[in-house]
This record gives sequence, structure tokens and C-alpha cells, in this order.
Amino acid sequence: MFYHYKFMKIQPLFSSPRLLTQINTRRLHLPLLVVDCFSMGGSNSTTQKSIHEFTVKDTRGRDVNLNIYRGKVLLLVNVASKCGFTQANYTQLSELYGRYKDKGLEILAFPCNQFLKQEPGTSEEAAEFACKRYKAEYPIFRKVHCNGPKTDPVFQFLKSRKPGFLGTRIKWNFTKFLVDKQGRVIQRYGPITPPLSIEADIQKALGGA
Repeated sequence: MFYHYKFMKIQPLFSSPRLLTQINTRRLHLPLLVVDCFSMGGSNSTTQKSIHEFTVKDTRGRDVNLNIYRGKVLLLVNVASKCGFTQANYTQLSELYGRYKDKGLEILAFPCNQFLKQEPGTSEEAAEFACKRYKAEYPIFRKVHCNGPKTDPVFQFLKSRKPGFLGTRIKWNFTKFLVDKQGRVIQRYGPITPPLSIEADIQKALGGA
């Protein structure tokens, strides 16, 4: 017996804001196969039920227990300083934080160098860049891996709770995860989604702020 097997060929995502994804679907007569083309995003097995159960590192390597953000709405973002999306995202993230930090919003930024090496410096340099150029007042943590065997546990948790359209793998810089006051992941937004476009979702999570 033969089955139809669909093969998807995805064009890589580059640093230009013009992201092009080309999908070619072919019909092949092969025995039934189950293939996850996007399984390289790291292990999805997490036992934690809340983001508050994790501890991360700040830019100096000190532990930060995310339980300190209990009762806050969180927006977690993997950031980079040399990406085509850097200016728009950092500018709008600072604007959102200025509007809602006193109403219960916290933005947690995690530098990542996995996408065309667009965060090549140290964690301290990434934080200095964001703070000086874009007036970032929200916390910026130590550089992490978002995909692969070294995926940070926080991103394993986030991806397992909200997979993307083509699987769990983080596709590019500035993927965003909105987390409610109880530490549960509400929504995931792709790199091309401007931070200001999710303002209504943030307001709803804050309780109509």
C-alpha cells in the first residue's frame, strides 16, 4: 500500500524585513512517514506549569528567580542588535514599557546570537546597546540559545506551550511570548509582528488597563 507524502521545502529566513517563505508541495509515492521538519527547536518536554518556576541569569551571571514577576503580565522576547527588525522592535518595546510598566507589564529581553550571528557581543554589550540607543528600562538577561540542544529551559517552556505556525522552533529574532499574571503563556507572535500591534492583547491581559 502506498500513501501520499507531502514534502515541504522552506526558504531560509534572512535579516531583511522582507521575509519570504516558499512552500513547494509534491506528491510522492512512499510508505507512510511521519517527519517533523522543525523538530530541531530543542526538547519540548517540560514539567513546569508556570514561567515563575524558572531561574535565569542576568548579564553578570547572577541568578534571577522569575517568581519575582508573579502577578505581572510578561512579554518575553529574544533580541538582537544587528537585525533588520532591531530598530522598530526596540523602539516600540520601550514605548510599550513606558505606557504600561506602572500598570503591571514587564518586558524580559533575552539576547540571542543564533540567527546569522546578529548578537555577536557579550551580554553586557547587548544590554548597553539597548539601554543607550533605545532607552530600554526593562531587564535584559544573559545571552541564551532559543533552539537546539542548548536551548534555555525558559524557551523550551515557552515553545512547548505555544508552538508557531510551522512548529515549535523559533524562526528569527524578536519572537514574542505574552504571559499572564499566573505565569501561563497566552500568545506567541512572530518576528514581523510589531510590538505596538499587540497592545490590545496586553491591555486585556492586564485587565483592561
